[in-house]
Amino acid sequence: MGRILAIDFGKIRTGIAVTDELQIIASGLTTVKTTELISFLTRYTKKEKVALFLVGLPKQMDNTASESEILITPFLKKLSVHFPNIPVKRVDERFTSKMAFQSMIDGGLKKKQRQNKSLVDEISATIILQSYLYNKG
Repeated sequence: MGRILAIDFGKIRTGIAVTDELQIIASGLTTVKTTELISFLTRYTKKEKVALFLVGLPKQMDNTASESEILITPFLKKLSVHFPNIPVKRVDERFTSKMAFQSMIDGGLKKKQRQNKSLVDEISATIILQSYLYNKG
């Protein structure tokens, strides 16, 4: 079947989450430097079958595109060039960072741990992926 890989794209860091091969369970995978994202994805897709890339779609409250969409558009072009056989879907990512931070609090992480922005990005990617899985099934 192949895994679904979710990407919470950021200017500096990008959070990544992935499903199991049956596309049932979403798990945080890692956070990578955005400059190293394509090379990370290349290595990952050589080891694992990826059926779909989910890329967060940042929107304003009025449903217009967020300023960070300017950074994501060139990445989407690179993604389609490097991985022409893997489809890309966009998923609304509003509030994922707030939800990630709240889940860290709810999970009992100490204040010092909650300041780890890489972990917030990874959890945000997981929330994007969980949202997609919930709405598709």
